[in-house]
Parts: sequence; C-alpha cells; structure tokens
Amino acid sequence: MPTVSNDYVEHEGREGVFEDLTQSVIDWADGFGLLGLAVVSATEAALQPVPPDLLVMPMSLGADSPVELLLIFAVATLSSVIGSLGGYAIGLYGGRPLLEKFAKPSASRRLEELSTRYGSAGIFLAALTPIPYKVLAWTAGAGRMDPRVFVAAGLFGRSIRFGLEVMVLGMWGEKFLGLIENPWFWLVLGITSLVAFVPLSSWWYGLDLEPGAAEQE
Repeated sequence: MPTVSNDYVEHEGREGVFEDLTQSVIDWADGFGLLGLAVVSATEAALQPVPPDLLVMPMSLGADSPVELLLIFAVATLSSVIGSLGGYAIGLYGGRPLLEKFAKPSASRRLEELSTRYGSAGIFLAALTPIPYKVLAWTAGAGRMDPRVFVAAGLFGRSIRFGLEVMVLGMWGEKFLGLIENPWFWLVLGITSLVAFVPLSSWWYGLDLEPGAAEQE
C-alpha cells in the first residue's frame, strides 16, 4: 500500500500554516487601512513572511482618487524601508548565528554573495523582486554594509516595485483585469517568463557556488 513520506506531510503542514498565517494577517490589516498596510510593510521587511503586495494591490484597485493612490504608495514604500532598518539591526547584532538559525543555508549564501558582489545593486534587486528582502537586510547588517547605501538602494527598489503596482492597478485597473482574462496574455507572459527564467535561474543558483568552485570549472 502506498505511503506518504514524513517530509511530504511536514511540507504540506508548513504550507497550511503559512496560508493560515497569511490570511490572518491580511484580514487583520485590512480592517486598519493605511495603518495596517504600514505595519505589514514594516514587519515584512524585518521579520514576518507576509508580503505587503497582498494589501497594496486590492487597495489600489479600490482607491477613489490619485491622492489615495499616492498615500498607498508612500506608506508601503516608506514603511518597508523603515522596517528593513529593523532587519539590518537584527543582522548587525545577531550576526551569522542568526542567519544560520533562521535562514536556509543556500539562500543565506546566495544573498550574502549578492550583497558582497553587487553591493547597492544587490539591495536594489532584492527590494524590487520577490527575493527575501528581510534576509538580505539581516545579511547586510551582519556584513556591516554602509546603512546609507542600504537605505538608498532599498528606497529606490521598493519605490519602483510598489509604484508599478499602484500605477497599473490604480490607473488602469479595469483594463488590466480585462487583459488578464485574455488567453493570449497568459501565452505571451508564459513564453516571456520562460525565456527570462533560464538565464536568471542559472545566475541565481550560481551565487551559491562554493569559494573557488568557479575557478575549478
């Protein structure tokens, strides 16, 4: 009789807990409007795993004026950057033992290499993309990165990330929702993602090469 491995059960259990946590956080924050967005944005950049995008997007769709859109953008961006300073401080005082305990070893090595090799550009990339921003903040703090560079790169990256979400959904929300119902949209998006995934995946996993591995190849 087929059996389910303990690893699979454990993985599914973690996924269920994460989904429940995400829903609980979003439900709580939604009742507090911009204040809830600020709390989620700040804590995500330092500690917790729920991304503020899950609030930014529906809030942008429901915004009634350009001023409201601007407030959503400003609160999400500034709160996230301020929160990342908390993550930086955690890394500064917790050091490598913190990374080894709470971050996956492979992810920690890649992010450490990212900040070491690319400096502010690495911070910008993490702030712009789904790369774990808080873990990179811990890494930057543990590595004593110049906090001014860290803040500037994070502010730039988060501004672009949240700015695009707010602009697209707030200004062209109905058109965008209509667009994603078109099968051609998903076909083009799928092909584009596949083309971009191969080199990006190779680059990302290449950051985890052991010291000297690149020279031996």
